[in-house]
Amino acid sequence: MKNAFTKEWLSASLTRSLKTVAQTAIATIGTAAVMGDVNWIMVASAAGLAGVLSILTSVAGLPEIKEENK
Repeated sequence: MKNAFTKEWLSASLTRSLKTVAQTAIATIGTAAVMGDVNWIMVASAAGLAGVLSILTSVAGLPEIKEENK
């Protein structure tokens, strides 16, 4: 937990969070049979929540960040 909240951690966690948001949005949109049936509020809500959860779980540690002297 030594590296939490450093510039490197922030960059890695935001990158991971943005990927999670995009994946969630794509998956949620994909559930609609026709693009006119997409509930955009639900897409934004699910993607936003996934992003927040990604940031919160990043506090536990990121494999991208090498910890010194574990």
